[in-house]
Amino acid sequence: MPTLLLIRHGDNDFLKNNKMPGRLPGIHLNARGHEQAAELARSLSRVPIQAIYSSPLERAVETAEPLAQLLGLGIQLRPDLTDIDVGDWEGRSLKSLNRTRLWKVIQDTPSQFQFPGGETFVQAQGRVTRVLDAIESAHGDELVAVVFHADPIKLAVAHYLGLSVDNFQRLNAQTGSVTILKMDGSLGKLLALNLIPPFSYTKP
Repeated sequence: MPTLLLIRHGDNDFLKNNKMPGRLPGIHLNARGHEQAAELARSLSRVPIQAIYSSPLERAVETAEPLAQLLGLGIQLRPDLTDIDVGDWEGRSLKSLNRTRLWKVIQDTPSQFQFPGGETFVQAQGRVTRVLDAIESAHGDELVAVVFHADPIKLAVAHYLGLSVDNFQRLNAQTGSVTILKMDGSLGKLLALNLIPPFSYTKP
């Protein structure tokens, strides 16, 4: 069964300014984000990665590019790896959203929440894990990098560890971090969570 390196994209000015990016186009890595992407590539340059998948959003693709160039691999885009559809909340400040009554639902019982005009966390978890299941089926015992977004990464980890959606917020995936899952069908073994470069990696 494959080992998946779940990589969160690097920093960008939307995050720096505490805004909800969602699926807005044109959000690129800032200077720090490009540094993080380069650091990831350096830490993983000698790792026997066989394939690189990415969300189609710019901040994810730009994070994957230095690693792909170093390893001589293409980047395979998968639309269902994109960030959560936050609907009417795209571009809004987290400070203003934090004052709404819905914010407490997101933190306490996310399984019951749907973004206004967007999707639920349960729907997001389903589409992301379907992609990861397909990647698992395609790659045998290989090592695969998957570059995408914080909440989808945490939702995927929760799913493969058998955690409730209501507990996924207890996990963490910082920008430019790597979370490592050894896949085994519908289950997974968490080998590392939220690794920040520089680090060394030994394939299990």
